[in-house]
Amino acid sequence: MDIVLLFKSLIMGMVEGITEFLPISSTGHLILTGDLLNFMSKEKRDVYEIFIQLGAMLAVVWEYRAKLTQTLKGAVKPGSERNLLLAVVIAFIPAAILGLLFSKTIKAHLFQPVPVAMAFIIGGIIILWAEKRQANKVPVVESVDDLSLKDALKVGLCQCLALIPGTSRSGATIIGGMFLGISRKAATEFSFFLGIPTLGAASIYSLLKHRHELDMGDSGVFAVGFIASFIFAFIAIRALIKFISTHTFVGFAYYRIAFGLIVLATAYSGLVSWTV
Repeated sequence: MDIVLLFKSLIMGMVEGITEFLPISSTGHLILTGDLLNFMSKEKRDVYEIFIQLGAMLAVVWEYRAKLTQTLKGAVKPGSERNLLLAVVIAFIPAAILGLLFSKTIKAHLFQPVPVAMAFIIGGIIILWAEKRQANKVPVVESVDDLSLKDALKVGLCQCLALIPGTSRSGATIIGGMFLGISRKAATEFSFFLGIPTLGAASIYSLLKHRHELDMGDSGVFAVGFIASFIFAFIAIRALIKFISTHTFVGFAYYRIAFGLIVLATAYSGLVSWTV
């Protein structure tokens, strides 16, 4: 087993776990990190990056296992549990359809350092706008259990923006939710729940579609990334919920803008030869 490759996989898993549920784009960070590390072939890395998202998704399942169990049990009759389950399903559909239709085109044209960097910067500016707007308004929806199906569909449409690498799935859903009048905490928790079918479906679809790219020799590398993703996503989820109880997303916005500018500067100066 190649120890260097395993170490690179550990770093990739850490990056995925830490960034998946923060509004800073896990895909963008994985693209750039993988490029810097010269990690695996492009085709195999694409499958790897989707696969380790399963680890992050399972971290949500574990953290909210009591809530999820209660929701599934209560969904057999009308009430808040059924409403939440339907909200997640409805919000999941738009991105699933657009992903199937346009994922190849998006990967061919937008999975490049400059588009990713621009998405980082634009996303940061939008977060600053959303936080300024939120400061002057009282949220209409305080709890994830009170989310209407109409608002869930709107959040699902916002999630479609995350098909653009560098945008951030969690950022699109959380900030989109805040624009809709959903509280910061409720929008964040709904983003977590929506990530379960979104990441799960994307991972399974990618593995089935690209299974010919894999062999048993990759199992150790994939396992290390998966486990690292689970552990660091679990830590990040708890940290984020605690963080937003007393802070805004402004710090993440400035991070996105600074990170995007650095990528642009290194790309145009030739300091880093981005190849993705």
